[in-house]
Order: sequence, then C-alpha cells, then structure tokens
Amino acid sequence: MATPLVTPLAPDANPEVAELAAFFNETLGFCPNSVLTMQHRPAIATAFIQLNKAVMANQGRVTSALKRLVGYVSSHAAGCQYCQAHTILAAERYGAEQQQLDHIWEYATHPAFSAAERAALDFAVAASAVPNAMSEAISQALHQHWTEGEIVEILGVISLFGYLNRWNDSMGTHLEEGAVAAGQEHLAGRGWNPGKHA
Repeated sequence: MATPLVTPLAPDANPEVAELAAFFNETLGFCPNSVLTMQHRPAIATAFIQLNKAVMANQGRVTSALKRLVGYVSSHAAGCQYCQAHTILAAERYGAEQQQLDHIWEYATHPAFSAAERAALDFAVAASAVPNAMSEAISQALHQHWTEGEIVEILGVISLFGYLNRWNDSMGTHLEEGAVAAGQEHLAGRGWNPGKHA
C-alpha cells in the first residue's frame, strides 16, 4: 500500500492518549504509528495502551525480553512485517541476549534457549497459526515449565499481537525509522523487508 488506510494523527492530538503513550518511549523509543492511527477513536487507543501495559508487564519468570520474543515469533507466524520489526527492537531494548536475537529461528535446538523458552515459543507459533495449531503435546510442554498464571501471560502476549498483526497489516501502517533499522539489522538476513509498511 502506498499510503496507510488511515492517516496517523499527531502524537499530541489527544492529551489522554499522549500521556498514556509515553509508555512506548520506554519500550520502543517512540510512539508507534499504529497508536497514532487508533487515536482517531481515543477510547480505542487508551484501551489498547492499557491492555498493552497489562500484558507486557514483567510479573516474574516470563521476562520482558521473552515476552517480546514471543511477540516476534507470533508476528512472524502471522506474517506481519510491522510487528516483527517492533518486537525484535523491543526484545533488544529489554535485554534479550544477542545469541537469542541472532538465532531466534533456531530456538528449538540452539543452546541460547532454555526448555521453558522453547515451550513458550512453540506455543506462540501454534497459537498464531490459522487455523490454530494448539495441541496436547504443546499443552503438556507448557505445563511442565510454566504455571497457569504464566501461561495466561504468554497467551496474553500472543493474543495482543494477534490484534496488532491484523490492525497493522490491514491498515498498512508505515514503519518508523528505529523499527526499520532494527528489522534490517536483525531480520533482513531471514528475508524480512518493510513491504507495505515502507
């Protein structure tokens, strides 16, 4: 798409959204264009930001870095180039190990990933597939490594990015400079490009 379906509004278009969106300065270093588009209906933007903050909060073992890697794998499975760039950037900002960033698609066998992380990432791939590919084996692996509350956290991330993948691919949301740079640095060797989000 040459232009987004809807033009993003200025970051200060709505004071309540702008105040809440300061959260993204920590996670990404900028307010994403997706949120600037949502603020055409401020209630959607504020509800989304509150959900994002709740889902991505670090409650313990499901670390901030792992949540971003789960978001990346989920977005890759859904094919959203916009969210792939955002999640790999955020994973880096939240301290994901370089080996994990470099070998995210060898997570099933690479020693940088623990068995618990592999179970979470397998879950992300299966739960993001259409049709859904959740299985008894994935459920058993999850329960072997994670509590029920932690599984809810992981599925919260997958579901949040399900919303964002649909939003950004349908909207044709343009990628911000920082996200493009992260995509080119970490993902281009795997075939990533901005596509409709350029």
